[in-house]
Amino acid sequence: MQDGTARRTRTTRFAVIGAGISGILAAIKLKEAGFERITVYEKAECLGGTWRENTYPGVACDVPSHVYSYSFAPNPDWSQRFAPGPEIYNYLEDVARRHGVLPLIRFGDEVIRLTFADGRWELLTASGHRNEMEIVIGATGVLHHPQIPELKGLDRFEGSYFHSARWDHDVPLNGKRIGIVGTGSTAVQIVSALVERAAQLTLFQRTAQWMLPLDEGPYSEEDRQRFREQPETLAEVRAELSRRFAGGISDAVVDANSALIERIGQACREYLERSVADPDLRERLRPSYRPGCKRLVFSSRFYEAIQRPNAALVTDAIDCVEGRGIRTVDGRLHELDVLVLATGFRVDRFLRPIEVIGRDGVCLDEVWAKRPSAYLAVSVPHMPNLFLLNGPTGPVGNFSLIEVAELQMAYVMQLIEEVAEGRCSEINASQAAAHRYDDERIEAARNTIWATGCQSWYLDDRGIPVAWPWTFERFRQAMSRPLLEDYERVGPTSSTRPYGGTGISSGCRSVPKP
Repeated sequence: MQDGTARRTRTTRFAVIGAGISGILAAIKLKEAGFERITVYEKAECLGGTWRENTYPGVACDVPSHVYSYSFAPNPDWSQRFAPGPEIYNYLEDVARRHGVLPLIRFGDEVIRLTFADGRWELLTASGHRNEMEIVIGATGVLHHPQIPELKGLDRFEGSYFHSARWDHDVPLNGKRIGIVGTGSTAVQIVSALVERAAQLTLFQRTAQWMLPLDEGPYSEEDRQRFREQPETLAEVRAELSRRFAGGISDAVVDANSALIERIGQACREYLERSVADPDLRERLRPSYRPGCKRLVFSSRFYEAIQRPNAALVTDAIDCVEGRGIRTVDGRLHELDVLVLATGFRVDRFLRPIEVIGRDGVCLDEVWAKRPSAYLAVSVPHMPNLFLLNGPTGPVGNFSLIEVAELQMAYVMQLIEEVAEGRCSEINASQAAAHRYDDERIEAARNTIWATGCQSWYLDDRGIPVAWPWTFERFRQAMSRPLLEDYERVGPTSSTRPYGGTGISSGCRSVPKP
């Protein structure tokens, strides 16, 4: 590398938005590549993303621990095969500390505006802090804007209520009448964790979920010692788990007619049959859609928990919330002391509510007016030098988002080098490439299990699945090397002007027609 290029590499300025799994990864990989001017903006007072936000009883990951960890930072000391949330948080904090990320993070200062002008992104935070950089990496995650259901009378409830991602640990739970709204993975984990503590636990189910058991067994001290002493063994375990995970459910769901998805479906049905004794309860727990249409839930404890004498499954719709509890449409009042809203997240936010104004005044809110999209989930037309990790249309749900982010970051680094080495000053996906990708993605999505007739967070406003609709191997291949012909590039610039504006401009212009 020539000295001039080295200087460009060291002085390229970066903003990473978010200090969760993807933001930590981005900062580490930028540092490894020799970049020094990196600021990570985190709206909260500590890092961790999903694993900071979700601290509810029973929180855990349903991706194998050794797959849900960075390839460059294996952890021989996972306590069990599917790690609990606090362990994952501690792991992320440890990785960030060991790799020198913590000093780069600006905590408690939310980015509210990004404006592209004169070949640079101008950034404004809620505190009034301003900065300017050549490249922005959006690592804001998917599951961080709680979805609060519209329950009539919720504000009249006399007990304590909160969303599962805003858990109030000051509220006593032992011996209380606890109501849980929702039936996804979060609700299932909470039910399993709290049924023994509650005087009465009531689960309000709108839609039943298909489930598979989970081998939650612990790693023995002998296992952990072997992993510490034999890192090659740990690497082999991780590779095998990753292969089995991707080649199992992750790939099965993208082909609704595959033999594998049929076998998974049969396993779900058999698990329900052998686990729930009461025929009425079993039928109320039986979904009407095909297994895999919604995100599969993994639990070895829920079926046992919901059959406890102090547990009740309510399938009548909620009419309203009253001071003493929830009244269902059959007229019954279910008296509660604590109400938990395990109702998921707004999964279409991504960078929003940040106001993002790209080239020629094009506003991201307008580009995403109907629904969010990004070419290969990483680049948006009209938004030069802005790259997304775990962005719209990427693999979610049935994949390890850490593994996904690593592949994406390796891809993004190749685009960054185009700018850092002076081959161009601006780069973003072309409108034509984005349209082609979306057309191909939508066509492929019709063949996935997600498109077989259920309502889920995988579907957009048209009922089209938004997740990566191909195999994980195809994703690996797509991320191996950017097709530069799919990108618009503006020629190199010698300008290195410092930010000298009096303010960050606002206002959006219409999106140019392709």
